[in-house]
Amino acid sequence: MFTTGFLVTSLVVVLIPGTGVVFTVSTGLTQGRRASFFASVGCTLGIVPHLVATVLGLAAIMHASALAFQVLKYAGVAYLFYLAIATWRDRSAFTVQSAQGRRSALSLVVKAFLLNILNPKLTIFFLAFLPQFVRPGATAPLVQLLELSGVFMAMTFGVFVAYGLLAHAFRTAVIESPRVQAWLRRGFAGAFAGLGAQLAMSER
Repeated sequence: MFTTGFLVTSLVVVLIPGTGVVFTVSTGLTQGRRASFFASVGCTLGIVPHLVATVLGLAAIMHASALAFQVLKYAGVAYLFYLAIATWRDRSAFTVQSAQGRRSALSLVVKAFLLNILNPKLTIFFLAFLPQFVRPGATAPLVQLLELSGVFMAMTFGVFVAYGLLAHAFRTAVIESPRVQAWLRRGFAGAFAGLGAQLAMSER
């Protein structure tokens, strides 16, 4: 079931920088390794609603309904622009040690979760991508779909954690330069705004 084609395609999809990657990397740089881990958890959990929508057939309904797609799309656009503005206006210094409590950890998970749940393209992706790897004539296609989704989610989590750790490794050099911090914030703000604009102009 887990063919080479599925594994390679999934890895390529997960590795491509998107909203989740940008958020995880920015979190790893600004808040540290622990924070990037929670961002990875939230991004991975954000896949679950799209999986459920695919299993229940809601993805096909949303794909056929222009209104449903547009509502979810523009909610995602608004959230991405909110993150862009918040990142641009943030003037707090990057810290070497992350002193996060339970509340801030939960906040990171929720933010990352919202990034993925408000992306209608992910639901359409699940609708078009996963079913093609279910064996024709399978006695339990739903079980296979869930297993494929589990592998995809595990791959997503692993890659995002790696992105966060890589970002954390460069934190010391970043922290020593306020100018680099400023440019990074502007870069991440621009990335969120660009992703929001891209989503706004996208079609089903």
